[in-house]
Amino acid sequence: MTRLRFTKMHGAGNDFIVIDGTRQDIRSITPAIWRKLAHRQLGVGADQILIVEPSNLPNVDFRYRIFNADGGEVEQCGNGSRCFVRFVHEEGLSTKNEVRVEVSNGLLTLKRLANGSVEVDMGRPIFNPPEIPFNPSGLTSKQELHETLYALPLSRNSGAHADWIAALSMGNPHAVQVVEDIESAPVLIDGPLIESHPAFPNRVNAGFMQILNRHSIRLRVYERGAGETLSCGTGACAAAVSGIRRGLLDSPVNVSTRGGELEIMWDGFKNPNAVVLMRGPTQTVYRGEIDLDTL
Repeated sequence: MTRLRFTKMHGAGNDFIVIDGTRQDIRSITPAIWRKLAHRQLGVGADQILIVEPSNLPNVDFRYRIFNADGGEVEQCGNGSRCFVRFVHEEGLSTKNEVRVEVSNGLLTLKRLANGSVEVDMGRPIFNPPEIPFNPSGLTSKQELHETLYALPLSRNSGAHADWIAALSMGNPHAVQVVEDIESAPVLIDGPLIESHPAFPNRVNAGFMQILNRHSIRLRVYERGAGETLSCGTGACAAAVSGIRRGLLDSPVNVSTRGGELEIMWDGFKNPNAVVLMRGPTQTVYRGEIDLDTL
């Protein structure tokens, strides 16, 4: 295959290249090509690449694959999930307002709402360290209500550590910390150190959360394989869940990112099997074709 059809989309500023793998053969595309496509100067440019493929599972509409800007395949992307729903509707791949999609670690239910926004059932958060995966061996810890916090040593200064982080998974790993001011937080300094910390064998998304009130936060996320993005859907879920578990927040939580607003709902205290629901906007930017031989 030489030419590739794609759609450029974003969810609250988190931008994606979305590719229909149901009507074009993408099997020959390598991680090196994904990296070139995502390059902002030499390719199309995106935080992540989303692939729509047929699913072989019963009662499941599509298979959904996600590649980071560094070419690595990852498990989950909340903002991308919302764009996924808009894409399959605009491309005529589905007329359902609710679609079920297969991801690498399970199934997602995605629902298009009457106001044009999308609600995603993000599943249950995971707190068991081996399942995140996270290895807290040797780390100083403390308990804050229902949340265990860890002092994560960082290598930039002798003895320096990130503020107390909570480790959890929303289908992908997150380390969330509370900061006083989101603008002055050392996101670009500590973010890459946390992302590659050996306590997280598959790397981790580093979230920096400023609490405004019990229903509102500001958030910046340094994403593994992508750097800081304007928004991160799973990061917003992880931050809201962690804040609720620490007794700092109540559901629903409005999450203000540099790219837009997200709403997160989780009733985990009343219902131990509660899933996380995320609502937010989507936008199609443009459609195009690219000659892969030119990359």
